[in-house]
Amino acid sequence: MTEEEKPADEAGKDVEATTQDVDTPRPKGVHPEGPGLAGTAHTDYPDTSGLTGGHRPVEYTNVEDEDSLGVPEPGHEPVVVDQRRGLFGVRQGSDTSGYGELERRIEFPGAAKRPYGGYFDEVVDLLQESTGADLLERVVVHAGELTLHVPREHLPRVARALRDDPRLRFEMCMSVSGYHFPNEAGRELHVAYQLLSITHGGRRLRLDVSAPDADPHIPSIVETYPAADWHERETWDMFGVVFDGHPALTRILMPDDWVGHPQRKDYPLGGIPVEYKGGTVPPPDERRSYN
Repeated sequence: MTEEEKPADEAGKDVEATTQDVDTPRPKGVHPEGPGLAGTAHTDYPDTSGLTGGHRPVEYTNVEDEDSLGVPEPGHEPVVVDQRRGLFGVRQGSDTSGYGELERRIEFPGAAKRPYGGYFDEVVDLLQESTGADLLERVVVHAGELTLHVPREHLPRVARALRDDPRLRFEMCMSVSGYHFPNEAGRELHVAYQLLSITHGGRRLRLDVSAPDADPHIPSIVETYPAADWHERETWDMFGVVFDGHPALTRILMPDDWVGHPQRKDYPLGGIPVEYKGGTVPPPDERRSYN
């Protein structure tokens, strides 16, 4: 009996059996798993589903897989400060089909969950006990470092407690630095304070304080940490953060009459004449010699 002579129901059973017994060939084109590599989906290429990190093909690196990455608990999500489009190198997509095809989020680590590890839990608990209140926006532990995000109005109180409480004793402010994220609405300007405790064996922490572009004021901590004097001046000079209560908030790198703050991300690049006033080079015979 030929195929044409078979009843319709028997022919249908043969087709069903064939479908169950023989694997259907994979269609050509990009697919997220199975054979194929980097968008070609050539059936002769190896399976890419097990690749991780920088070895993953483009169709993996340009999408976010919440199932594989895990969904952070509420209150612990990463803080997105910017989102950029373009080409980002071979480790982040290696897409050369055209500029702007890849997307990349610029994130800060989210709030950490207890236990933080090491001395971090002790420091946070002692700070709360010393101030008599929870004055922190969030606690971040990332890359083995402790960052305390502090509302600007509480900065002087927190800094004084960290310095004066004998159980904390962060005696030294090692640096004050600024950074600017124009797309983080209401928190465009940040200042980071690096503190060190010699009393307690070199413990370190970072204070992060933010301010909006429209109101770039943060209290000065020079009264608590005199070494922050020139650091705050430099942060004002480069980023435009106004440190209220600073004894002499003036330019320290740029000329006194300079307009703008050069390390802000909205500062124009190029086309601006640079003139450093007052800088002189003495003749060779008057320079200091170390011979």
